[in-house]
Amino acid sequence: MSFNKIYDIAASGMAAQRLRVQLISANVANSETTRTPEGGPFQKKDAVFQVKSMGTTADGLPLAGVRIADIHISEDPFVFKYEPGHPDADADGVVTYPNVNPIEEMVNLTEATRSFEANVAVVLAVRSMGQSALDMLRTQ
Repeated sequence: MSFNKIYDIAASGMAAQRLRVQLISANVANSETTRTPEGGPFQKKDAVFQVKSMGTTADGLPLAGVRIADIHISEDPFVFKYEPGHPDADADGVVTYPNVNPIEEMVNLTEATRSFEANVAVVLAVRSMGQSALDMLRTQ
């Protein structure tokens, strides 16, 4: 397998995790947003990953990366709190808050960060292997 294909696969993983981190950040930032331009509270968003064909090896084995297939808007129930003084409270004094669980988002952020770092480690390892190969050629 060529180094370029390895770079392409790792880059697809890093791009997918970068978008995932952006969505998680938006979820956390809007976890208290009770009014959006679309109306109603903010709705949690998640990235949906899909296998992306990246060609085949010299042996004919398939290579696969990852791509974002969709941005899923959560259908989890909203959180209702009794806050009669809140500007977005309904007639009964109940405010509808987003369906974002900050603890769950932090766990997802940790997972996405570690996945990104794993792909960076692949890129660094391939770069090191390439440099070692060049060093061996120079010494001969």
